[in-house]
Amino acid sequence: MAAFDFTRYDALGLAGLIRRKEISAEELLDATIARIEALNPKLNAVVHAHFDLARKAIADGLPDGAFTGVPFLIKNTGFEVDGMILSTGSELHRNTISRRDGTLAARYKAGGLVILGKSNTPEFALSFTTESDAFGPVHNPWDLTRTAGGSSGGSTAAVAAGLVPFANSSDGAGSTRLPASHCGLFGFKPTRMRNPLGPIAVEAIAGMSTPHAVSWSVRDNAALLDVSAGADIGDPYAAPAEEGTYLASLATPPKGLRIGMTLTAPTGTAIDPQVLAAVRDKAKKLEDLGHHVEDVADAGYDGHALMKAWRIIAGVSAATGVSFSQQPGGPDPIEKIEPVNQEWVREGRARSGIEYMWAINQLHATARALGRFFARYDILLSPVADTPAPKLGELAGRGRGLDEFFARFWSHGPFTAVFNASGCPAMSVPLAMSDDGLPIGIHFGAAFGRDALLFSLAAQLEQAFPWFDRRPSAPFGHVA
Repeated sequence: MAAFDFTRYDALGLAGLIRRKEISAEELLDATIARIEALNPKLNAVVHAHFDLARKAIADGLPDGAFTGVPFLIKNTGFEVDGMILSTGSELHRNTISRRDGTLAARYKAGGLVILGKSNTPEFALSFTTESDAFGPVHNPWDLTRTAGGSSGGSTAAVAAGLVPFANSSDGAGSTRLPASHCGLFGFKPTRMRNPLGPIAVEAIAGMSTPHAVSWSVRDNAALLDVSAGADIGDPYAAPAEEGTYLASLATPPKGLRIGMTLTAPTGTAIDPQVLAAVRDKAKKLEDLGHHVEDVADAGYDGHALMKAWRIIAGVSAATGVSFSQQPGGPDPIEKIEPVNQEWVREGRARSGIEYMWAINQLHATARALGRFFARYDILLSPVADTPAPKLGELAGRGRGLDEFFARFWSHGPFTAVFNASGCPAMSVPLAMSDDGLPIGIHFGAAFGRDALLFSLAAQLEQAFPWFDRRPSAPFGHVA
């Protein structure tokens, strides 16, 4: 079984092999563990291995689902899996163990997935690079000197290196889409509340954070959303229902889409010429596919106000989480977190209710503006990031004050956070490469609730410009 190369298959392909009894779930798990043990020391993508729990899940009997027997990683921020560590990338929670499944993990298990561990994240997911002091940096399998992105950097590096065929992620300002861009994967952020955050949480960072996945194939991503989507018990609101399944939506290519393309960062920061050229090139390809692309100056929202609002809301959210960690009569837990996040938490603690409500209203104003944009266009096309994957250290908070760190954070992903503020769905599609062989994702967003439209467009692009066989070079390609 050691010679079985499972990286030649996507998750649905592997599930099909198991269903047809061409391999067993035990054999696939053994091969996956062997690959993780061989490659993870160079990547640092998996920080909490729970192979014993994965073996027990198989031994106890797996449910019959779309992905029965397929190994899967959960992002180490915000998602509870019974018996697994949830350290959120922080020394503060290094030994925290979940004692139940969150709703999302329960749905993954019901779909037959074998959850074998947690992927590396920056502390509290507050960075576009995964380089926490507590657990160290994730290395991009395309170039080990570069970041895999953040905050879903561990999941994304693991999938890009073929440790697992797809993995859980979450996205509060671009944290699924930016790593996907840097690692050459398909990354999808669904409509707000399409996926559940319960049973404890209802929203994360005022509804801006949305969980889902990074994958090689579009069909895996769509089928996983079919497994996980739907309102949780007690949710105060839900995403609009769509007809049919997301997997079925891939079968019907969209026709004649009205696409607005913006190449100017909403806050005026510079974009790498290679990135701009990649978006322009794919705009021409979209027209060849029968769509109409029109240059637009912007999407009509105030980028500077959104930037300020996001900083306020994230700071208050982080301050709340840290404060809840304090034991009665115990020391302030802020001393156990990274210096740049200590500054952010202190800032959050000092915010007034008036400031917080101003920030919330800026999210609503942003959503209104984007709604007006999508009354005229079907798709908003833009870059994902300002550059291909930066060198490790360039986006990290280590040695930087909050102002400097946050300015670089925002300039790196200036196009993505509007879809978190508005709740609209968006995706990074791996359609381009830089001159020095690094992936460049192209960003597509759609109106609130139109996830199926994005999936159908992604499938059309995947067929026209396939990327599945474009993998990082050895030792992160196929391993016998």
